[in-house]
Amino acid sequence: MDMPKRKKEESPHRLADLTGGKYLDGTPLDDVQYLECKLILKPDRFTSRKSFWDYAKVVKKAAKKTGVDYASEDFEDDRPQIREVLFLDTGDFRLYNSAFILRRRIPYRDGFPIGDPEIVFKFRHPDLRKAAEVDVRPNIAGDYRVKFKVEALPLKGAVGSYRVLFSHNIEFPLSHVHEGDRMSMRTLSRVLPPLAALKKSDKEKVELVSRTIVEEVLQDVAVLDFGQGARAKANVALWRARGDHRPLVGEFAFQAKFENRDGLGAKARKRIEQFFVTLQESASEWLLLGATKTGVVYRLNGNPPQAHE
Repeated sequence: MDMPKRKKEESPHRLADLTGGKYLDGTPLDDVQYLECKLILKPDRFTSRKSFWDYAKVVKKAAKKTGVDYASEDFEDDRPQIREVLFLDTGDFRLYNSAFILRRRIPYRDGFPIGDPEIVFKFRHPDLRKAAEVDVRPNIAGDYRVKFKVEALPLKGAVGSYRVLFSHNIEFPLSHVHEGDRMSMRTLSRVLPPLAALKKSDKEKVELVSRTIVEEVLQDVAVLDFGQGARAKANVALWRARGDHRPLVGEFAFQAKFENRDGLGAKARKRIEQFFVTLQESASEWLLLGATKTGVVYRLNGNPPQAHE
């Protein structure tokens, strides 16, 4: 399910490279089953619900120009969704500097949290094999979900093409972690075995990154149909700091899921690429190049980590 590069280079996400690979227990390496395209946006443009739909108009024009079906009727009366997002790391950013991301998120409805807080743990890297070989499966007595994605982002310094990251994710409810001290590296390295190599002592703890609780305001805007069964829900989001509501970063994203490595047809791949590049070019004044949402949060206190993004 590679998405062809515009530059003359070998595609870095040819899934055949993973054939025969296994984890220590003999389980085959996870396959990529999601394609997610993201545009990181300047946050100061989002000041109301209408702002999300102003950007959606730009998306609709790009879709029309590239022959992508755009359907927004199911979302036009929906109110934005609110989620609280917390990033956790050691004081020296040891997780993020090693290409791991650990966050907790919980949705809100009518001003109150609903459901069980969700833990999201991911290893994100530009090399497919390195991303696949990290066994992110948690050591918990309960269900979890693996999501292995190709993430497409604009080039760091220019519009008109894209780069890719591979995000090997795991998601599970916080209630599946039964230890009392969920912030200790001892607990985390037991529940998330890849972190064991980063632990310096059993007394070590993780803390809230940049002392910031993120409030995510997310508006679903459309379903994009690229043909050949490739359909994706698209949304626009604003991240802001809880408390003073300081805008941090915006994002436009859409994600398609496939059952196997050959699940994305050549015509659909080409149309996704054309749409993604066209949208960059037609809305370049909205773009915040060279950033990711996670990276923005980590850099709030002026102490930038060394990530693999």
